[in-house]
Amino acid sequence: MKKLFILLVIIFISCGSNEEEIPATQMEAKYKIAYFAGGCFWCMEPPFDELEGVISTIVGYMGGHVENPTYEIVSTGKSGHTEVVQITYDASLITYDELIEVYWRNIDPTALNYQFSDYGSQYRTEIFYLNEEQESIAIRTKKELEDSGKFYDPIVTAISKAEEFYIAEDYHQDYYKKNNLRYGIYKKASGRESFFKEVWEESNS
Repeated sequence: MKKLFILLVIIFISCGSNEEEIPATQMEAKYKIAYFAGGCFWCMEPPFDELEGVISTIVGYMGGHVENPTYEIVSTGKSGHTEVVQITYDASLITYDELIEVYWRNIDPTALNYQFSDYGSQYRTEIFYLNEEQESIAIRTKKELEDSGKFYDPIVTAISKAEEFYIAEDYHQDYYKKNNLRYGIYKKASGRESFFKEVWEESNS
């Protein structure tokens, strides 16, 4: 009886081993990446972190001419980089269209080389696309925003092909979680909250 049981187990395992194993890369194929620059990157993580389907957000630098830039040089505006948030998302749960809609609602797209209280090209707004689909969606939604009459001034947010992304220093990652009180004071004092309320809430009431 014992030998029969062992034989049945071996047969079961052998049959199961014929099933093709799904590689990890295939399982993660649905995960995609988006890059958005919207001023201070401390403020660009929270709106995306709260979305269902967003796997992670990482802040860093893109669009400059200096290799391996640090915050010290980026903050001077001399490296040409802008502060960027990298978003990894599950495309089966959330679309790029939905992400970019959140992006437009969390920036002032009429501000050239600044966002609220932060001035300099390192705080410019820019959409960095990875493929033709992302580029097409960025162009279309920008045009829709221009035609909406939501803003009196021109939309100046740039749309560019993604370049090398440099991850920012660790103390910048999830800053709003690590320094919640300081972040809250900064966000309110910068004018972000009042701007969004005026543009998106009051205008819809």
